[in-house]
Amino acid sequence: MSLNTKAGPSNDRPILEVRGISKSFPGVRALKNVDLRIWPGEVHALMGENGAGKSTLMKILAGAYRPDAGEILIDGKPVQFRTPHEARSAGIGIIYQELTVAPNLTVSGNVFLGSELKRFGFMKDTAQMDRKTQEVLDRLGARFKASARAAHLAVAEQQQVEIARALFYKSRILVMDEPTAALSDRETDRLFDVVRQLRSEGLAIIYISHRMAEVYELADRLSVLRDGEYVGELKRSEFAADKVIEMMVGRRLEDFYERAKHTVGEVVLDVRNMSDGKRVKNASFQLRKGEVLGLAGLVGAGRTELARLVFGADKRKSGEVYLTGRRLKINQPQDAVRAGIGYVPEDRKLQGVFLQMSSAENITMNILEDCATGGVLNFAKLKTRATAEVKSLRVRTASLNSRAGGLSGGNQQKLLLARWLEINPKVLMLDEPTRGVDVGAKAEIYGLIHQLVEKGMAVLFISSELPEIVGICDRVLVMREGEITGQVGGDTGIDITQQNIMKFATDVTRSGSTNGN
Repeated sequence: MSLNTKAGPSNDRPILEVRGISKSFPGVRALKNVDLRIWPGEVHALMGENGAGKSTLMKILAGAYRPDAGEILIDGKPVQFRTPHEARSAGIGIIYQELTVAPNLTVSGNVFLGSELKRFGFMKDTAQMDRKTQEVLDRLGARFKASARAAHLAVAEQQQVEIARALFYKSRILVMDEPTAALSDRETDRLFDVVRQLRSEGLAIIYISHRMAEVYELADRLSVLRDGEYVGELKRSEFAADKVIEMMVGRRLEDFYERAKHTVGEVVLDVRNMSDGKRVKNASFQLRKGEVLGLAGLVGAGRTELARLVFGADKRKSGEVYLTGRRLKINQPQDAVRAGIGYVPEDRKLQGVFLQMSSAENITMNILEDCATGGVLNFAKLKTRATAEVKSLRVRTASLNSRAGGLSGGNQQKLLLARWLEINPKVLMLDEPTRGVDVGAKAEIYGLIHQLVEKGMAVLFISSELPEIVGICDRVLVMREGEITGQVGGDTGIDITQQNIMKFATDVTRSGSTNGN
């Protein structure tokens, strides 16, 4: 089966139009009079905060929801979708963030699921399905066979299976919802190649992402939703971070980084000669009361590894940790927690949030002993403390009993922060705390960090996003190949800029100070 889709409509009109779409649920207005136009052979980014209405609009396009008002046109003709099958038959393919590949089936079994080819009218023609599927996989540049078991594929490969399935249903409009959320940098680059190929073949691609760098690289146009309403669109020549953010949240870019000069006190955390013998080499630094200390560097520089050594999550070969002048014996994370050190890990889903547990259970995980008498938990007390954190951090959850896995990335991150705030740590290490969250949630996290340091907490802030490192940190340490190669800000006389950070992150001569004090 050919993947050539150029035989579709000409580019003198949109392939898809959404006019005046509205949708409400009990007590919630999800969409109000939304318009959208998508052209063949373009990547159209759809952006907006969590809760802006993107998912609801996509489910309407997929036939999972029916709109309360408005109309959908394909090739200029009105269509109505009562089921997902009707939307798929009309040429709309959806690749959700949570992939729907059946792990126990082969790749071809997934592609032909529900439409299996038959021999003699009743026998499944596996060889023919494998052959046809392999043709598509070869065109996509896939490095696995149609006969492979889906359970043995990486996430990026399962995503290619979903794309292949959409193309077999002759999709002309492909919706991709946060497609790089679980991909490595190399896998992301490969996905971008596939997206560009499909665009060149005439597919219209709706690309939903919070990552502006991806949008800048791929999109021809972008549209923004805010609070269920269509805000507007930008052409590629008009893309600018300040414009996009203001459209998404109604605030300017500079409003996100209102860095105040914090009153820095005495040394709270003193790390000396920390090493694991592999990825971290003799790292020393000090963190002071009321300070946001940034930890920057390129991928693989050793930032996360250093934090995990301090926290006792990984075994160290050498190194000492002092808290308010007292040497700590940290052999496991519980030792660090008891001493007053908290750590929000880089991968919240695998290492932080208990996805199958409730919001309340996630928040109170560290205070069970405090809320027990004679070994019996005081559930009323736990609920009271969880309720207070949900209100304070503005966690958007239907109830305290809601499963944490059903919350947005930003709200999951707030649950993790709330868990640590319950023990009031002296030091809080935040590893990529804004990764995968929308810009509104980012602003709230920045504001929370400011409040914490104003109260005297010491914060170690690890991030790959240099603008936020520059925007909120009082001082920045830079790592390269496991070593702290320099620092900017503080009393160094070197301004905190992206250029100065990158100098230390890439300078082979390791020029400048290597002292983290």
